Amino acid sequence: MIGLDAPRQAEAKEAGAMTALAADAPFLAAFRACEAPMVMTDPHRPDNPIVFANSAFCRLTGYAPNEVAGRNCRFLQGPDTDPAAIARVREAVALGEPLQIDILNYRKDGRPFWNAMTLTPVRDEDGTLRSYFAVLSDVTRDRQAERTLAQEKDGLAQDIEARNRALQSALDQQTALLHEVDHRVKNNLQVISSLVLLKARRARDAACRDVLRSMADRIGALATVHRLLYSLSDVARFDLRDFADDFAVELEAGLDPDRIALTVDVEAVAVPASMAAPLALLVHELAVNAVRHAFPGERRGRVAITARADGERLILDVRDDGVGLSAQSDNPEGFGRDLVGMLVRQLRGSLAFEDLNPGTRAHVVLPLEGGVTGAGP
Repeated sequence: MIGLDAPRQAEAKEAGAMTALAADAPFLAAFRACEAPMVMTDPHRPDNPIVFANSAFCRLTGYAPNEVAGRNCRFLQGPDTDPAAIARVREAVALGEPLQIDILNYRKDGRPFWNAMTLTPVRDEDGTLRSYFAVLSDVTRDRQAERTLAQEKDGLAQDIEARNRALQSALDQQTALLHEVDHRVKNNLQVISSLVLLKARRARDAACRDVLRSMADRIGALATVHRLLYSLSDVARFDLRDFADDFAVELEAGLDPDRIALTVDVEAVAVPASMAAPLALLVHELAVNAVRHAFPGERRGRVAITARADGERLILDVRDDGVGLSAQSDNPEGFGRDLVGMLVRQLRGSLAFEDLNPGTRAHVVLPLEGGVTGAGP
């Protein structure tokens, strides 16, 4: 095309393409009139140049037809075009495969735009590759909207994370405060227990000494509960087995091992912290009553404490092989049975005593998630 100016060279190139594709005249007419930006390239020419671009393509890119014809489409690429996207386009062309891809392109004035490009190989009836047909779509606004949405999501995620940190900090402070309260309550209860025991030692009346010692033991059981709550990371839960193990050690210390044996089989049941104090008192009262009243004189025997979870219920059994309920003497100064009944009612449970002949069984069923009533024992 030597001697022709640039516009006429472009026209000549387009005319050549039109002549080669004259059989597709209806298609080319539609190609020209289409509002979607389109280009056609010829893979049989060096560097797969553009042989035709419609007016919509020129409006989108800002290039005139004579500035487009004969050039490879890479002239639309720029400094921020993703190399991986470029490689995918090259691979599809090399393999003669179709491709759909979003790629960052640049207009003639240097402004970038996101191009959702569909690249299609065109083949004749024999399957021979004739040309490539590309449809462009400016999706810059969609991309900007996606980026704005992503930034908003990131901002929201950061805000949620900050709120979670603040909530966790508040929870940690509350947990620390509850631990401190349990620690102080435990110390105060131990002091009270020591004072009651001191008074018991100085009491002249035997019945008064027994009552004071019983009260000291109950206070000690409550102190053990608060010591365990203080040591747990989860202030909302109380492990019944930990309490039972500690309680058994203290109870065995006051027993004659040659006369009374104690066995404890308590599962690791996590009960609500609100149940801790009344449940500890209940276990304490049932076990101590069995030890004190089931084996009068020099009678030998065994006391067994068992507890397990059954669905949403706690099953507690305290049994002995002693003289049985009917043979036990009533203590007008004591209120152990009354206290047990009040504790079971407070825990919204049920209580049944069974004469085993020999021995007695106290069977308690408590709801694990029902909480406690407002009434104290």
